[in-house]
Amino acid sequence: MSRSTTNEAATWREGRRQRAWELFQMGWRQRQIATALGVSESAVSHWLAQARHAGPQALLRRPRSGRPPRLSLDQQAQVPALLTQGATAFGFRGDRWTRQRVAEVIQRHFGVRYHPAHISRLLSRWGWSRQKPIRRARQRDEAALQQWREKRYPALVKKGPG
Repeated sequence: MSRSTTNEAATWREGRRQRAWELFQMGWRQRQIATALGVSESAVSHWLAQARHAGPQALLRRPRSGRPPRLSLDQQAQVPALLTQGATAFGFRGDRWTRQRVAEVIQRHFGVRYHPAHISRLLSRWGWSRQKPIRRARQRDEAALQQWREKRYPALVKKGPG
């Protein structure tokens, strides 16, 4: 059964447009509809014009235009799991992911090539953010630093009046 026959909205935005049409059919004015749905009058005017011109089906969600993704949704869901294995699991030196490395892993596993610049957008879509490693000296002595913070530093800080 299709959505149009069940009158079930695919998204809340679609449902809002359909509700605007229903309210208009019941005799509500554009201003009342806009206030009730929390949108501008111009949005309601646009929706109603679409529905009058092409019917209520014009208010349904349309698929996005543009080129389809190279990786299927299932493949896209697999990539973060691959990346959590770490870069060394894929033969890279060091456990740092770079755009080039991610692109190479995607090509190896799925046979799909992406430009490294596009990898940033994909990683963002998958919930991964850019991380910059904190540079620290190899000779760093955490215990000595902690002691300095707790004992020496407070003695050096100027005390205010009072």
